[in-house]
Amino acid sequence: MNKQIIITTIILLSSIILFGVTSLDITIQDYFFDYTSFSWILDSSNSTLKFLLYDGIKKLLIFVAILFIVVFIFFRNKPNIKLYKQGIAIVILSAIFVPGITGGLKKMTNMPCPKNEIQYGGKMERTTVWEKYIQPYASMDRIACWPAGHASGGFALMSLFFLFKTRKNKLIALYGAISLGWAMGLYKMAIGDHFFSHTLITMLIAWLIILIFKKLIPPTG
Repeated sequence: MNKQIIITTIILLSSIILFGVTSLDITIQDYFFDYTSFSWILDSSNSTLKFLLYDGIKKLLIFVAILFIVVFIFFRNKPNIKLYKQGIAIVILSAIFVPGITGGLKKMTNMPCPKNEIQYGGKMERTTVWEKYIQPYASMDRIACWPAGHASGGFALMSLFFLFKTRKNKLIALYGAISLGWAMGLYKMAIGDHFFSHTLITMLIAWLIILIFKKLIPPTG
């Protein structure tokens, strides 16, 4: 577990540097932007997509988290539940702390969304997470677009990997959570709310947090 934590940390830091010093984000984001009409490929006001990939899925994730909390509080002494107590605890803590830490980072950083950048019709210059804006940009309202908060709820479910016992079920849970997180992230990319790196960084942060909980919470069963 220590090795996995170290590897994930190195990949996370390397990704932050890579996307900060290259134009990879712009190259990828251009596929989601129509320069002819100067608009994003998906309309953020589309109520159906917004419900399926934003409001609806957020409510579903909250429901799942509450369900796990109820099971842990009221049924933790049941023989079958005891075998999964460590996994359930990891899922609950991940559901709380992954979005919480991601949201905290968003408030600390001042990174623009794609739609806020000059290239895509916004007013902000491109910057990196370790840079500070100079005037006149420094006096503009702060923008909280790094990392991707919305996708964090989906990526928090990668913790289900440590809930199941068989390798097959572990991988199904892991790949399912990754797919869900990226579906949420790609939607936000397609409406100009996030760059590719924002979602990738969120996924790596989520996995790092989950690994730390796995190390700290004693096993059961």
